[in-house]
Amino acid sequence: MITLDIFADPVCPWCFIGKARLDRAFAQRPGHPFVRAWQPFELNPTMHAEGMSRAAYLQAKFGQDGAAKMHVQLLEIAEAEGFDFHPERVTHQPNTRDAHRLLYWAGIEEAQEAVMEGLLNAHWQEGRNIGDHATLGAIAEAAGMDRSLVQRLLASDADRDTIIAKEAYAREHGITAVPSVIVANAHLVSGAQPTELWLQVIDELSGAPPEATRH
Repeated sequence: MITLDIFADPVCPWCFIGKARLDRAFAQRPGHPFVRAWQPFELNPTMHAEGMSRAAYLQAKFGQDGAAKMHVQLLEIAEAEGFDFHPERVTHQPNTRDAHRLLYWAGIEEAQEAVMEGLLNAHWQEGRNIGDHATLGAIAEAAGMDRSLVQRLLASDADRDTIIAKEAYAREHGITAVPSVIVANAHLVSGAQPTELWLQVIDELSGAPPEATRH
């Protein structure tokens, strides 16, 4: 198996789109050699714990025109590619450190895929606050984790330093934006790459001709 270390933040819309595109490539190549490891990278590491209004956040970061253009661009991509994506439902911009702690614990329990799916869907499809501990507990439980244990851990400072250290290490090694994927601890692929690119990568690394991997 080949590890894909994916640096992502569930509040990043390009992470939602990038994962959806990679999921489609995996579905078309069921014998693919990849295993995903989700790595923490907060877009807003200094965001206060309670988060803030999504509208105010976008206004401050992109300006009114920039935010509107990005919103239209994302909706056009989602519509063209058939993704169930609803940024209009997102009214709150959360602090995601606790979401990353949950992802870290999910990695220990081999539940990262389900937890990341739950985080992305909760934020980008349902407009839920993934900085809220009750929401995170529900996502953990749906992924097969012990909800009461997760809630106790979230109420503590467990592994906060671990997340901060992992993000610092990523930045020191050239990760500046998400999604960023390190393939086999060697090759960096940046951005929400199209499904076709991942199909090519899978075919090249599997050592089999494309025709053989499609059946």
